[in-house]
Amino acid sequence: MELIALKQFVESHDNFEIRVITHSGSRFYQLELEDVEGERHMLTQRGKPMLFRSLDDVYLELKRAGIHRAYLVQHVPQDEMIGRDAHYSEPLTSRMPLVF
Repeated sequence: MELIALKQFVESHDNFEIRVITHSGSRFYQLELEDVEGERHMLTQRGKPMLFRSLDDVYLELKRAGIHRAYLVQHVPQDEMIGRDAHYSEPLTSRMPLVF
């Protein structure tokens, strides 16, 4: 989903979830939108995933789109390596709310 499409989506819908995704050991962030139907859309720029270097950059871009809430999701591959189940899809164990 391109940035312009994200702004249009936000203007016409009110039931969606924005996720700020980061991976352990990475210094980049990606944005994902999940709509009511459960479809996930990564924020892209010219067809490639849009990457942010800091949470401040993420906040600025989301504010421009009219969004003031999101969830931070950090993928930790070590959980899978030591035999612990990954809980990426369970909301209470994998997300941290962000309000800006």
